[in-house]
Amino acid sequence: MFDIGASEILIIIVVAVAVIGPKDMPAALRQAGRWMGKMRRMSNHVRSGIDTMIREAEMDDMEKEWKAQNERIMREHPDAAADIAEFEPSMRPHTQSAEEPEMRPLAPPAESDAPSGEPKAHDSDELPPASELPQLPFGEGKG
Repeated sequence: MFDIGASEILIIIVVAVAVIGPKDMPAALRQAGRWMGKMRRMSNHVRSGIDTMIREAEMDDMEKEWKAQNERIMREHPDAAADIAEFEPSMRPHTQSAEEPEMRPLAPPAESDAPSGEPKAHDSDELPPASELPQLPFGEGKG
């Protein structure tokens, strides 16, 4: 990138030792390393932001092309929509068929006949109410 050769690095080191001094050289090198790390992180952050913007623009273009092609196909083949709806369940309006079981909420757990001092038969199988469950923050703590 900068095209610095070995002889130029040697000259920089000799000048740095003469100006900074051998005692303060390790601290100066640490500080220079920190600056390089900050610059590298900032450049990676900018690069990832640009990559994200490019990816989103490409996805928008692909979505526009897909919609245009889909509209063209539907214009050329109007009977295709009926065929798709026949084979693709997500394209049909939802109706309850005889094959599908009716969805209903679970019944609350039955109270045990055991005395109050004894544990219920399936105490470990019962879940606490949703209000007592801990609230987990989604999306935090990842990479």
